Amino acid sequence: VQLQASGGGLVQAGGSLRLSCAASGRTFSNNAMGWFRQASGQEREFVAAISWRGGNTYYADSVKGRFTISRDNAKNTVYLQMNSLKPEDTSVYYCAAARNAISGRLYSDYNYWGQGTQVTVSS
Repeated sequence: VQLQASGGGLVQAGGSLRLSCAASGRTFSNNAMGWFRQASGQEREFVAAISWRGGNTYYADSVKGRFTISRDNAKNTVYLQMNSLKPEDTSVYYCAAARNAISGRLYSDYNYWGQGTQVTVSS
């Protein structure tokens, strides 16, 4: 089972990036999915989550209105569209599959993790 995150890079403040997370080895269509991030020297923090059918989404206050999480179960892929990026968004971004269909905000709600993709926002 593998979650492969991609789409990170270097972008100027105010710019946009779209992260993708492709799952292989099993389907996660019955699981909620989430994105977390971890800046250097900081703890991993919740960014966004989406329920198994995509009907419910949840965001950290720091990204609400700027980031959008979505999923395509036919492709076994979850996305994070990031707009109006700020330097404080600079982190390694991780996708994760939850233990069940209900979205969670806690690290312990997830039991499969991708390898992370670096997002760097310059001022």
